[in-house]
Amino acid sequence: MTHVRDVMTEHVTTVPPDAPLADVARMMRDEDIGSVPVAEGERLIGMVTDRDIVIRCVADGRAEGARARDVMSGQVHYCREDQAVDDVLKDMGELQVRRLPVVDENMHLVGIVSLGDLSRTARPAETGESLKDISQPGIPH
Repeated sequence: MTHVRDVMTEHVTTVPPDAPLADVARMMRDEDIGSVPVAEGERLIGMVTDRDIVIRCVADGRAEGARARDVMSGQVHYCREDQAVDDVLKDMGELQVRRLPVVDENMHLVGIVSLGDLSRTARPAETGESLKDISQPGIPH
């Protein structure tokens, strides 16, 4: 059985809650990523996605002076590094997310895992089912 720790990306870029949103957006652009974990020390406290920036900030005309804490999703879905790949794929389908932060037994951020990472080792049927679930309209982000 393959575990998340075997396929996750270990080096994760994080930002503090007081990071200027313009800096977060530039980081996303420069690193070609769509989400950034918000952390205080090793503790994961939120996530900022490119969609969060647009929907919660730019669309409301609040971009000037905004910080990561102003747009981050405080309810963070995550997985543990010792979880089985197939289980996490199922969870991602139910949550309708394409990536999850990975935490250790002490709840410290140790990585991030994407649908693509998991699909390289999962059963094709499981990957397809998760992708179908993720693509369904339903959960507002």
